[in-house]
Amino acid sequence: MCKGLATLPATCLKSAKDIKHKISFLLQKPEPQAADQKQMKEKSTTAAAKRVPNTAEVEKWKESFSHVLNSEMGRTVFTSFLKSEFSEENMDFWMACEDYKKTAPTKLATRAKQIYQKYIGADAPNEVNLDAATREKTRQNVENACPSCFDDAQKMIYTLMAKDSYRRFLKSKLIQDLCQQQSNAAREKKEKRSCDMTDSSQVLAGGA
Repeated sequence: MCKGLATLPATCLKSAKDIKHKISFLLQKPEPQAADQKQMKEKSTTAAAKRVPNTAEVEKWKESFSHVLNSEMGRTVFTSFLKSEFSEENMDFWMACEDYKKTAPTKLATRAKQIYQKYIGADAPNEVNLDAATREKTRQNVENACPSCFDDAQKMIYTLMAKDSYRRFLKSKLIQDLCQQQSNAAREKKEKRSCDMTDSSQVLAGGA
């Protein structure tokens, strides 16, 4: 198998790499903005899931929870873990708060009400775990919507994820499987390099 690859013309190998690069680019191309935020998030998650995080990324995630949230791949993998615990609403809310801060001033009131009704209000379909004082303060803030009206609630959910879910995430089978995949990939890369070197030696020996 190694000899077969070694005997392919360089132009063929380059073309194959170019095609792979174009496919990867198309898969990672951002989806156009959609009205249904959940659908857009699912599409983004599916695209991100097509790439396996490298060793450096996973090691960063192990250092602190902030590294997980600062990484698009980290958020995708962590959300997958939360889904396994039926608590993905925490990440959804945190992300909604991040997006809210970028909302145009003319749309703040409408967007604030949507977030409140979805995650905080009475009978909210994706209710997050907030204490009564924070919940009431957020309700009052929403009445006079501003970019910071969800800050206290977002901070509380961040702390909840960091002290609870994140610790279990680090010990989860999901992280263990990723580390195993990386270990296997590194071993395969090493074996391929060894195989290529052997082929090269054989070619040189045959030409001598």
